[in-house]
Amino acid sequence: MMMSGISPSSTESPLHETLHEGPEGDADHAHVTPSEIAVGVVIGRASEYFDFFVYGIASVLVFPAVFFPFENRLEGTLFAFTIFSFAFIARPFGTVISMAVQRRFGREAKLTIALFLLGVSTAGIAFLPGYASMGFASIVLLSILRVGQGLALGGSWDGLPSLLALNAPANRRGWYAMLGQLGAPVGFFLASALFAFLYSSLTTEDFLDWGWRYTFYVAFAINVVALFARLRLVSTNEYDRLLEARELQPTDVVELTRSQGYNIVIGAFAALASYALFHLITVFPLSWITLYSNQSVTEFLVIQMIGAVLGAIGIVASGVIADRVGRRQTLGSLAALIAVFSGFAPTLLDGGRLGQDVFILLGFVLLGLSYGQAAGAVTANFESKYRYTGAALTSDLAWLFGAAFAPLVALGLSANFGLGYVSVYLLSGAVCTLVALRVNRALEIRD
Repeated sequence: MMMSGISPSSTESPLHETLHEGPEGDADHAHVTPSEIAVGVVIGRASEYFDFFVYGIASVLVFPAVFFPFENRLEGTLFAFTIFSFAFIARPFGTVISMAVQRRFGREAKLTIALFLLGVSTAGIAFLPGYASMGFASIVLLSILRVGQGLALGGSWDGLPSLLALNAPANRRGWYAMLGQLGAPVGFFLASALFAFLYSSLTTEDFLDWGWRYTFYVAFAINVVALFARLRLVSTNEYDRLLEARELQPTDVVELTRSQGYNIVIGAFAALASYALFHLITVFPLSWITLYSNQSVTEFLVIQMIGAVLGAIGIVASGVIADRVGRRQTLGSLAALIAVFSGFAPTLLDGGRLGQDVFILLGFVLLGLSYGQAAGAVTANFESKYRYTGAALTSDLAWLFGAAFAPLVALGLSANFGLGYVSVYLLSGAVCTLVALRVNRALEIRD
């Protein structure tokens, strides 16, 4: 879900110049603007994040009781978070497989397979019987369907974020970079609102029996519509020519790793502060208050929805800031602020309702400002022919390293050893970002 970096090269031609003449020599007047590309990016990212957060919230409010009733609430939540991570582990494999499919059968075939797999996996979870009906088989099936979601999301990479980044106006690169990131707060807001409505409107028995399943029905519908919309965009002649002109085509992963492996690693770790904070203010605190606080789940979801609005404002602001001071400077400065914020995390989380609310709201502001520019801040380093696959793998690994295990590790360590470990986890992410940006800068100077 990361947007590709923006090439600083002055040889990049403007968007309207990348449109080729038709086979008869007639100019193609159907210009494709950055704003039109941005629509496809926002649609795709918002739908993915909605699906992402539906599963994350369900891992706290539903799955411990439905699939792990034989464990206490803490252990059940930890097991649910373990399965939650499976999609992030599977996603890079989905990318590798889908790139091979695209090279052989084309972009449309790849996206169609991803659409089908994502639809089957999400709908499968909606209809999946719980442990009371199927026993351990229900847990196995949930795990398989979660892996299916990860493979599908890896295969859904369409190149539009990279195309948008490469064709953004030179003085608006930070602005266009943040557009796709708006999908995160939008998806989280909608998922939280849907769960808050169902959780407050139904009895606990009805919610755990059938109410939660409606969220996955909605996720299924949104993802199918969004993927079809993106498929229609990337299958047009105009977009196909643009992608080819920018060399946004899949490359062999082995060749990419040998030639550009260091860029993949640096790109993944450069975003770690944002991705570590991502789950520590969304999924993890919801699990903490359900286990160790008297605060109403519905009221807490409303606070998180307010936080999502602040996060969206922060993302928009990041575009303005980055265009003035630079994307990497913005990302580095926010990593330092996240490091400072990590020191106050235990006090706020253990500070009752007021402290928890401040943690959420302030965390979302920092997340918006940092996450708005975290996507592909250093992937401009990729050679042109490697950018398409490199941006996808960088995104996958950033999610894997920064976010996949964040709820599991944070809850497990905090429940057993204290909230101070939330600080350690978040601080480590901030340090990794600062080190990666420093290494990247040193490599640029050396070159």
